[in-house]
Amino acid sequence: MEQAELQEYVENISKQYFNKPFKHTATFNHRLQTTGGRYHLKTHDLDFNPKILETFGLKVFEGIVKHELCHYHLHIEKKGYRHSDSDFRRLLKQVKGLRYTPSIEAQKGSARLWIYQCKTCSTIIYRKRRFNTKKYICAKCSGSFELQGRDEIKIEKY
Repeated sequence: MEQAELQEYVENISKQYFNKPFKHTATFNHRLQTTGGRYHLKTHDLDFNPKILETFGLKVFEGIVKHELCHYHLHIEKKGYRHSDSDFRRLLKQVKGLRYTPSIEAQKGSARLWIYQCKTCSTIIYRKRRFNTKKYICAKCSGSFELQGRDEIKIEKY
């Protein structure tokens, strides 16, 4: 989706769900990392994270557009536009917008970890950083550790 298509899309959502025109600018902002969108109080412009559209599709992106348009229309009408205001919550529920942006980070990933094994009880531990095996001992048996190597380990985030 290009900038012109985004502008038209936001204007259509505004007319369809809010019955009010969107008279300002909607743009993609590649610098947004953890948020789906942003409403600028001074300029009344909207910024959107393009990664949300790529990762989750048009349905989730529509919910984020509705969320930002709630801020926009309520601020212009001089009503409560903040997340904690009842006007905002009521309008967001009415238009079925998203309250929170889904996490953009990958749900599953991998990391390169150092593998250590206790010489006495054979307990295996994983660490991101190497440590001096002469300084540290096993918590279970007070045995010494031996470096086994480095491996790619799958990590699941929740």
